[in-house]
Amino acid sequence: ALAATAAALWPGAPPPAPAPRPDPEDPDYYRPERPSIDLSAARILPERPSPAPSATPPQADASVAGARLDHIFADTTRSTLAAIVLTDAQGRVVRGLGAGGDLSALPEVREALAGRPETVLRRNGQYRQRSVWELFSRASAVRLHHARPVEVGGRTVGVLLLSRSPRGLFKGLHEDRGKLLLGAGVILVVLFGLAGLVSRGVTRPIEQLSAATRAMATGRGEPPETPRTAAVEIQALYDDFRAMSEAIDKRSRYLRDFAAALSHEFKTPLAGVRGAIELLQDHYPTMSQAERERFLANIAADNARLSALVGRLLELARADMATPEAGVAAAPAAAAKTVAAALSTPAFAVSSDLPADLPPVAAPLAMIETVLTVLVENSRQAGAGKVAISGHDRGEAVVLVVADDGPGVPQADAARLFEPFFTTRRAEGGTGLGLSIARSLARAHGGEVAYVADPGGARFTLSLPTA
Repeated sequence: ALAATAAALWPGAPPPAPAPRPDPEDPDYYRPERPSIDLSAARILPERPSPAPSATPPQADASVAGARLDHIFADTTRSTLAAIVLTDAQGRVVRGLGAGGDLSALPEVREALAGRPETVLRRNGQYRQRSVWELFSRASAVRLHHARPVEVGGRTVGVLLLSRSPRGLFKGLHEDRGKLLLGAGVILVVLFGLAGLVSRGVTRPIEQLSAATRAMATGRGEPPETPRTAAVEIQALYDDFRAMSEAIDKRSRYLRDFAAALSHEFKTPLAGVRGAIELLQDHYPTMSQAERERFLANIAADNARLSALVGRLLELARADMATPEAGVAAAPAAAAKTVAAALSTPAFAVSSDLPADLPPVAAPLAMIETVLTVLVENSRQAGAGKVAISGHDRGEAVVLVVADDGPGVPQADAARLFEPFFTTRRAEGGTGLGLSIARSLARAHGGEVAYVADPGGARFTLSLPTA
């Protein structure tokens, strides 16, 4: 602005033309000057030397311009604290400190005389440290010098040289301390609020879950309730943890009950074998041949039962460990026809009557045949003479029904049908594992085996998801 004012008041300057109205659509109208110096990285030049003596006086037009601008420069200095020097086209000082001297040797003045504005940092020779905090501010001991050409009619007629001390960093911080303290207070409040939210929503619930995990590892803990104030992800973690702990607890109880039942099932034949062996050892010489053969037959029968139990246990273990196969599909009607053809006898009729449009299910054909075989064999062992396999489409699943004309299942036994080792035909060699194996196989593939009370006989359903 001072350079433009000097150009307008310079002797011989043409009358100023009306400034064109700014066009917001014209990208070339505004020409902002970017900062050309970095206070933290710029090189600091020595203190500005005094003007060199000049043998010739300043140009007359520059002297006239200096006189016209004197009061403007004085007012500007009072309000900005900037030292202002005006030179002519040869770098001779017209107005300001060192009037009559020559500053053309200064690099910033040379650049301005060539028509290019220049800004440099120079040491402040009058600086005296007043505070220890000034040691941390580079701005304390330097002055900013800006040289700008005064152009009239397209030629440089003088240079306007301004200098002042930049605002100290810590002085600025001190002057803005109210705003800074307010901002710091707001930040602290926000941080404490966030810390409270994180503690209440994340940290504390995770610590509680960790403590519950350690307690459950010792067998004394219970799954914790999901905290309502926790984050959504933490609540989901609590729900998953509870589901996992319930599944583990259910499995543990199943294993305990299974181990107790297994011990009982093995104890009976083992006791029979041991007793028969002791009798043979003690009384073998005095026994008749028929008695010896009877005891040996008992040992063979108990051994056969133990072998059957071991075989069935292996089948149950495989069923419990079975995993669904991706992309597998089988036609349930084909499995039903295969089982009916394989198990039908003149004394035991097995029929298959499934709709032709029954959709395929997401299970292997061999698994369907195994489960249907267990259900049909269960009917045969219960004394049924006829078994009918039917089915229907339930939309998301296919339901196969195995119904017989046998005596049915007593109401007292219905609730225990799928318990391992439960059987009403132990004397005939039943192991009580068939229905457990069938249900485990079905559940491993997303299905279910269930008993349906029917006054006309026994009725079991096998549900499998459609492929």
